Amino acid sequence: MATLLYRLGRFSFRRRRMVAAVWALVLAVLAAGALTLGGRTVDTFTIPGTESQRALDDLRQDLPAAAGAALTVVVSAPTGQALDSATMKEAVAVVVRRAAALPDVVAATDPVQAGRVDRTGRVGLLSVQYAKSDSELTAADRDAFATLATAGTNGLEVVPGGVSGGPPEIGAREAIGVLIAAVVLMVTFGSLVAAGMTLLTALIGVVAGMCGLLLVTAVVDISSSAPILALMLGLAVGIDYALFLGSRHRAQLADGTAVEESIARATATAGSAVLFAGATVVIALAALSLVGVPFLTAMGLAAAGTVLTAVLVALTLLPALLGFAGLRVLPRSQRRRGAHVRPGFGFRWARGVVRFPRAALVVLVLGLGALSIPALDMRLALPDNGTAPEGSRQRTAYDLVTAAFGPGANGPLLVVVRGTRGDTVSALASRVTAEVRKLQNVTAAGPGPANTGGTTRVVIVTPGTGPTSQETADLVREIRAAVAPLTGADDSVAVTGATAVGVDVSRKMTAALPEYLGVVIGLSFLLLLLAFRSLLVPLKATAGFLLTMGATFGLTVGVFQHGWAARLFGVDRPGPLVSFLPIIMMGVLFGLAMDYEVFIVSRVREEFKHGSNPTEATIAGVGHGARVVTAAALIMAAVFGGFVLIDDPTIKTIGFGLALGVLMDAFLIRMTLVPAVLALLGHRAWAFPRWLDRITPRVDIEGAGLRPPGPAPRHAAPEPELVRARGR
Repeated sequence: MATLLYRLGRFSFRRRRMVAAVWALVLAVLAAGALTLGGRTVDTFTIPGTESQRALDDLRQDLPAAAGAALTVVVSAPTGQALDSATMKEAVAVVVRRAAALPDVVAATDPVQAGRVDRTGRVGLLSVQYAKSDSELTAADRDAFATLATAGTNGLEVVPGGVSGGPPEIGAREAIGVLIAAVVLMVTFGSLVAAGMTLLTALIGVVAGMCGLLLVTAVVDISSSAPILALMLGLAVGIDYALFLGSRHRAQLADGTAVEESIARATATAGSAVLFAGATVVIALAALSLVGVPFLTAMGLAAAGTVLTAVLVALTLLPALLGFAGLRVLPRSQRRRGAHVRPGFGFRWARGVVRFPRAALVVLVLGLGALSIPALDMRLALPDNGTAPEGSRQRTAYDLVTAAFGPGANGPLLVVVRGTRGDTVSALASRVTAEVRKLQNVTAAGPGPANTGGTTRVVIVTPGTGPTSQETADLVREIRAAVAPLTGADDSVAVTGATAVGVDVSRKMTAALPEYLGVVIGLSFLLLLLAFRSLLVPLKATAGFLLTMGATFGLTVGVFQHGWAARLFGVDRPGPLVSFLPIIMMGVLFGLAMDYEVFIVSRVREEFKHGSNPTEATIAGVGHGARVVTAAALIMAAVFGGFVLIDDPTIKTIGFGLALGVLMDAFLIRMTLVPAVLALLGHRAWAFPRWLDRITPRVDIEGAGLRPPGPAPRHAAPEPELVRARGR
């Protein structure tokens, strides 16, 4: 491996003009293809194999209008007036006509005629039925619906509710992350050229990956959420991979290595770590397709493609650009041969951990374990407008509906009764209605729309609690249990609605999680085993990841579900976490955690293989890697943290969890727990059964095969005692 990458790095240096030209051509072709052939992302959200999805599919087939989006407009008469007065009737009629004239609207229901008025007679719900589902509504549809707010006359207040805005736009949030990344790189490198080159290669990788993703939309439907995760990860890992490889090159230059040799060796050693780290991230993301949810599959594969592009850029284009830069990647003070490099905080931190490994281990395990406790109370649901930002039209409408009609009116449940004969279905729907009315937490249950032949009917159930409450989720399960005995061979009854979909999504995610983790951890274990030829190192890496995830989930639940310091993070109303959050965070954070594991442990193993004892190797490996890992973690946290600034609660939660997880994994696990465990294990950390050694392919990740025979060349370690110990 190292020899192959050494040749690749040397080739990229010697043919740097050709390599740069090829990448420029690739970018131009991808950009042109994306602009001319690229389609557009879609917002479709389907959960195949679930009861709620089956009910929606039945409605689309037999009752297309009922399967479409039903958005709500809240109308309120002035104080002292009622909606059934002549003046208010005319004002409501104006709103109804405006709503009915919107594109793709098939019906707009007058609240007075439909009896959807509260007890005071002042507040009513105007239903706007679309021909397409919530997930198929475009930004233009949402904008047109929002214009109904101006339709009020004679003092009538009109508040369009409906679905929250589409996927967040990509813009200033990423600029903030890039700006912070630039500052961190400048502090880390002390060179504008090195910092600029790292950012440039990361942006080139992101642009190439995003253009490729847009090009794929011409033939494949891609979720509108996929570009967000792809951009988030592509930018973060692109900077990280360039940072790791560039830092190794700079260290070798400062040690007196020639530019060409340094680039080739950095590509062979740090590049091997980049390749293995990238492979673990790609595995974790691509494995999201195992869940069986189309939009998760699209998100995972899109992000994996962007990460793969970042790896290719780091291993080919970056060595070429480093060749153009020469010694200018170093600060002026380090450009003379043998310039002294002072030991950093990383060496002192590693020495402290290695000196007291048991204490560090106990404090870490107990502390992270305590932070994990709130995760035991994690609740999952699909977000509703009750979590929208305070003051937004969606939140205002939600609160008005809750005050006038109760929280359950914001998310009624639909019981779809289907059969072959209209009279049989009608009788079954009546029995279903009677059974549902016996259940607690049911405010109302009554007949809804039916198709022409009466073979498909809908029973509308209004819960007493909101769509994301645990009581409503329990009611979904109770309804399903109550109606199951009523169905015959030719009939079917299925429950759908926002809460039912959320229940099914959570169940599907929970069921898929063991298989997903098994595949991801299993394949990553094999990769780490190949890289480090050790059984205990991969086990330690996995255990550290589990500690990170527990603490990350615990704090995420504390902030977004329990409301700890909620205002600080812009959380106006705490509530359940979005259903697919755990599996997405596990996939992304596992890949990133293995990044840091590979970067640090590969350097430790390199020191060990080149003559240092286990303690010295641990101190040197962590010491050399600490500055780079610190910068990488801060950059990733900045990129992810930029998404915490937006209003969308789902993206905000994901950004918070990823930023927090990266920081904890880098500083607490990889830079503290890893050296503590390695210090306690000593030589046993690198023990490898002979029978396994014989059948396992050899992957020279530390570049041992590159070293010439005889005494090792002078090392860049700033600590004299480490240099003296080498070769003993």
